[in-house]
Amino acid sequence: MRRHRRRKRLQGEVELNLAAMLDMAFQLLTFFILTFKPAPVEGQVSLRLPPPQPVTNVGGQAQAGDDVNNLDPVANLDSLVISVVGDSGGNIGSLAIGENNIANVEQLETQLRIVLGDPSTKFEQVILQVGDTLRYEELMRIIDVCSRQVLPNGQKLSKLSFVELPTGQAPAAP
Repeated sequence: MRRHRRRKRLQGEVELNLAAMLDMAFQLLTFFILTFKPAPVEGQVSLRLPPPQPVTNVGGQAQAGDDVNNLDPVANLDSLVISVVGDSGGNIGSLAIGENNIANVEQLETQLRIVLGDPSTKFEQVILQVGDTLRYEELMRIIDVCSRQVLPNGQKLSKLSFVELPTGQAPAAP
């Protein structure tokens, strides 16, 4: 008789409805997928940039870009060219101001203070010729040095442009 009672008790147990449980699991999964907001990738960093300013000085009432025959808009600017080429590891391999080789970043800062602080030289911008093997960390060190420079009129150096050198190409002479 005892066996008979156990069978009756087993038959009266509650059964789980798997369809309802699966439905709830899929609803939760859908909710989390649709509300997921991934962190922004490194390339999508929002920067606070200064307002755009014309690079060239336009005289009189002329508008920038009016002279369609001018194929080189920076030809009349006094530009200081800094060339940086990376070695195979991405570190600074060679560094030069114009045609003068520089040993390291500290010497670059010293030379830039001398060159840009001289009132007889009228550089309006600095152009960085950068090799494509150079790591961004090394490039940022060069940019930091340039951005700390003060011109003879007391203003900080604000016009900084970049030109990428293809692999294996030597820097162009100024």
